[in-house]
Amino acid sequence: MATTKDEVLQNVVIKFAGDSGDGMQLTGQQFTNNTAMLGIDLATFPDFPAEIRAPIGTLPGVSGFQLHFSSNKVFTPGDIADVLVAMNAAALKVNLKAIKPGGKIIVNIEGFDAKNLRLANYPEGVNPLEDGSLDSYDLIKIDVTKLTRESLKDFPELGNKERDRAKNMFVLGYIYWMYNRSLDNTIDFLQEKFGKKPSILDSNIKVLQSGYNYGDTTETFTTRYKVEKAKMNPGVYRSIMGNQALSLGLIAVSEKSNLPIFLGAYPITPASDILHELSKYKSFGIKTFQAEDEIAAIAAAIGASYGGALGVTATSGPGMALKAEAMGLAVMLEIPLLIINIQRGGPSTGLPTKTEQSDLMQAYYGRNGECPMPIIASSTPSDCFDAVYEAARISVEHMTPVVLLSDGYIANGAEPWKFPTSADLKPIKINFKKELAEDEPKFQPYRRDEKLARSWAVPGTAGFEHRIGGLEKQDVTGNINYEPENHQHMVNIRQAKVDKIADHIPLQKIDSGAEKGKVLVIGWGSTYGAIKSAVLELQAQGNAVSHVHLRYIRPFPKNLGDIIKNFDHVLIPEINNGQLVKIIRDQFMVDAKPYNKVMGIPITKGELVDVIRKML
Repeated sequence: MATTKDEVLQNVVIKFAGDSGDGMQLTGQQFTNNTAMLGIDLATFPDFPAEIRAPIGTLPGVSGFQLHFSSNKVFTPGDIADVLVAMNAAALKVNLKAIKPGGKIIVNIEGFDAKNLRLANYPEGVNPLEDGSLDSYDLIKIDVTKLTRESLKDFPELGNKERDRAKNMFVLGYIYWMYNRSLDNTIDFLQEKFGKKPSILDSNIKVLQSGYNYGDTTETFTTRYKVEKAKMNPGVYRSIMGNQALSLGLIAVSEKSNLPIFLGAYPITPASDILHELSKYKSFGIKTFQAEDEIAAIAAAIGASYGGALGVTATSGPGMALKAEAMGLAVMLEIPLLIINIQRGGPSTGLPTKTEQSDLMQAYYGRNGECPMPIIASSTPSDCFDAVYEAARISVEHMTPVVLLSDGYIANGAEPWKFPTSADLKPIKINFKKELAEDEPKFQPYRRDEKLARSWAVPGTAGFEHRIGGLEKQDVTGNINYEPENHQHMVNIRQAKVDKIADHIPLQKIDSGAEKGKVLVIGWGSTYGAIKSAVLELQAQGNAVSHVHLRYIRPFPKNLGDIIKNFDHVLIPEINNGQLVKIIRDQFMVDAKPYNKVMGIPITKGELVDVIRKML
């Protein structure tokens, strides 16, 4: 047995990459769960192919999963990887620029045969494993396919195709050995998943153990690594992805408010997991409806809200476009409704599996007529729970549809999440109209309270029969009305109702840094981790940089303008071509500068540090 030494590391970034059939997402998720169970802080970035099934071995078919884990607080999945696991030549080619100099590259030799090299567009006769181009890296070559098949020689019922499906378990076992991990949680996962298929269960466990033993009995590494438990606030944690957190947030809304939740949705990447996740919770009274199209999905959700439930619809940018007319109907009806947009690369079908923040203007203005709607943005996977809870609270208490923005990076990324208790959650006040006021001789659907919100009367309640629709309403009575002065008044009052929400949301806090300084970095959504990491690094070097991250985008918190005035320069990084920056310039008359990246991948800490330094 080889002699090894142990080394403690503070931070590690691993990238698993291979063909979309190589199981890299499962491998990454299992290593993530293992890491989370040890109390180590982490952030992940799954990177799926944009095509449903790109040709095997090609560059577009590469699937990746990046994991950053640390004994310190983690805010991003890492700018650059310490370790790359490349299952074939295409995976190496796509990810080589994302590995730090001197980093470890673990390759599956079988994925670098002549066919794979040709599919990855390497020149004839060129093999990066043999031409010295990787000499600056610590290259570990393993014939994963051959070793997997050999470890399953006692499973004659499995052909090579079935055996090869288990090669990701070999890699996972090897990485577990490399980082001093136990196999137990993955064995438990396999038993739960394949308990009724003994041959598949036993073969996967055997290959997992073989990968671990390979690391233990060979001299590919003379050092094993360990990352200590992170210093985190006491509590019960779990690893959670954004769409999971969002779904649990909706369940919390239902339980806290005693409102039934109805999700009307049409499957679309990367929002489909919300439909999948919520469909598991029928025991909580959650109703899910897979509609025939996007328009039917939101129409059903509007009907549910009219009937006294909280209607929810979840989609992505193309679905938002289709839902636009019905969103206008919900604004005219003035009923609660959650419209969840998990943004992706566009326009049109665009890049379905790649992340982008390019639907902010669509959420702000993408409907006919003057059609104002509150906008809430989540910033991290775990923040989706709080963001959707707050969006629901605003929706029902102010009688308005609300847009909640997330994106593919948040939806599929994972991080530790500390379980909240029911007592931690704000109450959600539901006031169904059940009796008339003293000065109200009959029910008037558009009579308003101090928030300018109208009453929510459930159909079938005696004495509160009423009619609503998409034609312009007369103020108070709700009757159809085409008078010019009334239309002007209703346009103004619908806008004033949204603006007035600013009186009922928290003032903006500075995430890090002083209240006055040289540069203020304003962010929203998934840029949170990169901005926070960059700003903290510059602050540690003595620079007067501060960070504000927005959850409430429409309306803005009432003190945001005052914060902005205290800084010489304002920088707004976005994964779009400059959208929030236009709104900030418009509302606060400040010469905010954009930093834009539209590549389908997140902004990194390193590039932001460089941009901010130029402004200091």
